[in-house]
Amino acid sequence: MKNSGNGVSAAQTRGFPGRKVVITCAVTGSIHTPTMSGALPVTAEEIAEASIAAAQAGAAIIHLHARDPETGRPSAEPDHFRPFLEKIAKETDAIINISTGGSSVMALDARLAPAREMAPEMCSLNMGSMNFGTFPMLDKYSGWKHNWEPELLEATRRTVFKNTFEDIETIIEDLGEGRGAKFEFECYDLGQIETLGFYVKKGLIKGPLYLQFVLGVLGGAGASPENLVAMKTLADRVIPGDYHFSVLAAGGKQMAMATMGAIMGGNVRVGLEDNLSIAPGVLADSNAQQVAKIRRIIEDLGLEPASPDETRSMLALKGRNKVNF
Repeated sequence: MKNSGNGVSAAQTRGFPGRKVVITCAVTGSIHTPTMSGALPVTAEEIAEASIAAAQAGAAIIHLHARDPETGRPSAEPDHFRPFLEKIAKETDAIINISTGGSSVMALDARLAPAREMAPEMCSLNMGSMNFGTFPMLDKYSGWKHNWEPELLEATRRTVFKNTFEDIETIIEDLGEGRGAKFEFECYDLGQIETLGFYVKKGLIKGPLYLQFVLGVLGGAGASPENLVAMKTLADRVIPGDYHFSVLAAGGKQMAMATMGAIMGGNVRVGLEDNLSIAPGVLADSNAQQVAKIRRIIEDLGLEPASPDETRSMLALKGRNKVNF
């Protein structure tokens, strides 16, 4: 929740015994490619199994992208989403959060197609356009399984992830007002927090708010404690009223930054979309392994993982019976 003033309050630095922490798991994303890890889910069956295992390990929210099952390439085709959405919804009570980010090479209508058709309880919403550079990973791998992998990474050197003010307004009106979704407002830098504050004050965005501080993406804020504190302090200043926040870090600082977020009074996100490792130099076996690790950390801090229904209540979600899958 929001601090009563700027910065981190004294209460937030204590353990908050019994406080509920929402764990989100982002199971596959559009950043990493099949060559990088054999644990990265690709097919609908793999994505469903990874999501179910993550929910069983303690994730209340499952953040989802899709992939072409033949090539592993990121996909926004609704037909690639529906098989795993139906299986996850049947076998868990987890909150399904469909990405509207897709990838930087997708047009807006393509990125929104799955959420428009499925009408989930939650969607992600990137709060601005940005350089989104994954091309440095080209230097870390060779012997690519698919030609599209290095091509897509190289494309991020010359493309911009586009979410203009008009795009943001379209997403809010279409998916929020029109289909009842709540948003994971993804803020990669200070300016995007200012944009969120602008729309809250304008009345276009209404609470409860769930703000995701995204750290460690080239083109956005780096994964450092100083940046997290700066982002939280700014959000306290420009966003009127209370809000919930979560922390994710792309890459090897995932667990450290998520732990810091929990200590500051926030929630956490892990998953192979954001980071392929479980410890320095050690690839994760699964998404569930990462969820289990952050759950242990949370519990060791005297906190408790929030259940899906507790999270639904916290965020005033429309309910799992009002989706189209």
